[in-house]
Amino acid sequence: MLMAASAPPLLTELAILLVAGTLIAFLSSRFGVLPIVGFLIAGVVIGPGGVGLIGDIDLVDQSADIGVMLLLFTLGIEFSLDRVRRLASLFLGGGAIQVVLTTGIVTAIVAAFGVDWRTSIFTGLLVSLSSTAIVLKVLAERRATTSPMGNMSVALLIFQDLAIVAMVLFVPLLSRQTTGLADVGVALAKAVGIIVAVVFVARTLVPAILRLLARHQSTEVFLLTILAICFGTAYVTSLLDVSISLGAFLAGLMVSESRVAARALGEVMPLQILFSATFFVSIGMLVDARFLASNLPLVIGLALGVVAVKLFATAVAGVLLRQPRAVVVSSAMVLAQIGEFSFVLERAGEEVGLMPAGLQDGTDAFISVAVLLMALGPYSVRFGESLAARFETGDSDDWRDRPLDRSALEPDPGEHEPLRDHAVVNGFGPRARRIVAALELANVPHTVVSMDPAAQQWAAATGRTVVAGDVSRQFIADRAGLRDARVALAVDSPPFAVEQFARVAREHNPEIAVLAWAADSADAADLERDGLVDHVVAERQAALDALIAHALGHFEVPEPDSEAVTHAVLHDDDSEDDRPSP
Repeated sequence: MLMAASAPPLLTELAILLVAGTLIAFLSSRFGVLPIVGFLIAGVVIGPGGVGLIGDIDLVDQSADIGVMLLLFTLGIEFSLDRVRRLASLFLGGGAIQVVLTTGIVTAIVAAFGVDWRTSIFTGLLVSLSSTAIVLKVLAERRATTSPMGNMSVALLIFQDLAIVAMVLFVPLLSRQTTGLADVGVALAKAVGIIVAVVFVARTLVPAILRLLARHQSTEVFLLTILAICFGTAYVTSLLDVSISLGAFLAGLMVSESRVAARALGEVMPLQILFSATFFVSIGMLVDARFLASNLPLVIGLALGVVAVKLFATAVAGVLLRQPRAVVVSSAMVLAQIGEFSFVLERAGEEVGLMPAGLQDGTDAFISVAVLLMALGPYSVRFGESLAARFETGDSDDWRDRPLDRSALEPDPGEHEPLRDHAVVNGFGPRARRIVAALELANVPHTVVSMDPAAQQWAAATGRTVVAGDVSRQFIADRAGLRDARVALAVDSPPFAVEQFARVAREHNPEIAVLAWAADSADAADLERDGLVDHVVAERQAALDALIAHALGHFEVPEPDSEAVTHAVLHDDDSEDDRPSP
């Protein structure tokens, strides 16, 4: 029976999508093309407008929706309520200016060609939205999400994602449908009510639940709880006729208020990568390759027009809010494309008889322009950064350097400059605490990585920073700076955990020195046998003494200073428990 059973439709479609998408993305990367662009190209090739490998696009679209949800969920975790509050002037003022101005300019241009004013406004709304998925992906890869340019870009994107709720409700009005302004007001009131409820829950219930789960240190239960918060909140918002994407973003904000936000982000990131790839491939599948080939001059012309309008509108928003020239230029380039939520709005317009620009092939033209600009999006970010660097050197102390809300442009207080040539201490047991104390006394830069809630409490009480999560997760390893570290220490873990940590450290940084503690000489010999660990100690007092000396020696701390630090840290060592912690 098992041999005769056929594969479920979703498995078939996803298997084709992932295999073809991975192969084409790999080939694209060999020619220097960014992965996002490769996924879009893969969608064009395997979609109905290409060779037609995918038959049921609806199933793929459902997976793509999950990708958008997880993308906005991770954005919410990284943002936090405090950061949203600091960016209020940017996303309310700047977002409104950018959306209204873009919509107005496009409406005027389309109407000038004799198109009905309702269709013209609809087209303007489509163009006003930028790609949250593209921008966040590129900013995250360049570690620029919390930079001044990232702050302004993401603030405007948040406004656009909120505005899509009103836009979808407004579209039937343009086609003389029955929806009235009262319905729009009710929907907006629902959205406000949901936001208020989320703020309350985020400040009270969610942090307590996550702290309780973190004490048990069960990765499976923790991940399921995080996903339950994401999908549960999105489902509740959908019941209230509010965007599931907005619900996912609000769920992320709830998690961001917990001390284990970084760990949550690390756990969710692999799923986000998987479903985000599905999303980009699904967008590419919408393109009709034959239409694009036969109307290439028209598509390029429309794309250039869209870029010009969005550059102007975003720049005006930045100037009116008195942002630095470098931030204005780079943000304008980042947002100069059409977003994924424009496809949602386009489908809503199609249901009531509205076509982009009133063209007979308006939908195909719109999709082709949008995907073309999405494919160029990652390169526009790079170009924007280079332009910003030129403007930055020419900025003087004038109004451009005095934004209305300077705090909105400053990096998130929770973010720190990445360390280099530092020590990474994995875990926070009794020996790790002494290692950290020794590193602090010797002024050696270091990072602590731990899933232990006690480490988070210690960090909060003392003003220090602990990266909460499993260092085997790529995101957590990046936060800890393993790639640029000089020494990695695992001193409170059983042998199998030490070996896993050593492998992760070597994968990120082959030159790193790995130091460890073992319960006995047999375990120490096993760890050193394969060369994963450079030095293992396996005694009590003498072991920790030697381990501190080895660690400080890698940072060229003079021997007299090293001895003084060791004595200061270990003078009461006998009172501590030396048992390995989980």
